Amino acid sequence: MPPVLVTGAGGWLGRRLIAALAGEHAGLAAVEPDAAIRCLLLARDDPKPLLELSPRVEIQTGDLRRADDVRAFCRGAEGSLLFHCAGVIHPRLLTREFSEVNVAGSARLLDTALMCGVARVVVMSSNSPLGTNPDREHRFDESSPYRPYLGYGRSKMQLERLVAARPELDAVIVRAPWFYGPAQPARQTEFFRMIRRGRIPLVGDGGNQRSMAYVDNVCRGLLLCAQTPRARGETYWIADERPYAMSEIIDTVEQVMSRDFGIEISGKRLRLPNLTSELALAGDRLLQSAGLYVQKLHVLSEMNKNIACTIAKAQRDLGYAPEVELEEGMRRSIDWCLRHEVSL
Repeated sequence: MPPVLVTGAGGWLGRRLIAALAGEHAGLAAVEPDAAIRCLLLARDDPKPLLELSPRVEIQTGDLRRADDVRAFCRGAEGSLLFHCAGVIHPRLLTREFSEVNVAGSARLLDTALMCGVARVVVMSSNSPLGTNPDREHRFDESSPYRPYLGYGRSKMQLERLVAARPELDAVIVRAPWFYGPAQPARQTEFFRMIRRGRIPLVGDGGNQRSMAYVDNVCRGLLLCAQTPRARGETYWIADERPYAMSEIIDTVEQVMSRDFGIEISGKRLRLPNLTSELALAGDRLLQSAGLYVQKLHVLSEMNKNIACTIAKAQRDLGYAPEVELEEGMRRSIDWCLRHEVSL
């Protein structure tokens, strides 16, 4: 039996997807339940948490930037499912990582997968190739035109075009917005800390609309894309049922902390004018044009933006039904932090 392949295995989504493939998430139907799960892991990442999930997990250390690593990862994978979750979202400093990994590395992987006879590739994209909505009522769908948001958005647009340029490859593209949920990375924990301490910036009136995606809802969407024959060649938005106002997101985290976990909160907001995010965007553009990236500046530039989608196509074609929404998802996130002694 061919293995199931997962790139980006050391990332937040990759780890949750591997747990789902290993049958660790209640309510998520397993894909190829007896197959080995071959995980591409960077040398700096710890393999132990993945190996503890299932004896089916196999670790392949490597990097998409190296052709030999990609060939080794795809060797003997004829008839396999490939989940391509690897990607650079926030570079440490240099924007060239977007093109090296998200574009060139992905092209190398897609070509190798095609050569090795992989049966289907589920490719993880983003909201960023579409940019921002023109107003609060607008929703992106799968026919919305590309208007990429800076370097990351351009790299994911190029990734989607790489897939489209290989029609002989059985591939499905998944677009997902801002993730949240258990096993979150440090940047999401810092978001919680800022809310608790009253230092979270609320830019403008806080009514801008943001689609979000509970991480296991995304896993559900990925598995459905792998299993649904009619999904070949299609693109799907995968997110929670509805977008949320930015103020609702902040209020919900605050309420869950206080009411459900007895965490003392400040209740304050750092209220800033819309101009703050526009100045951050100008600074972000300037730095990225020089090949540099500052994560906090980039995040601030998005704090007043509308980034919202409809999931109607995924509901219709895939039977996708997100089971967790904001309040319950944030409750699970905070509970995970407390159980794992992650300071809030």
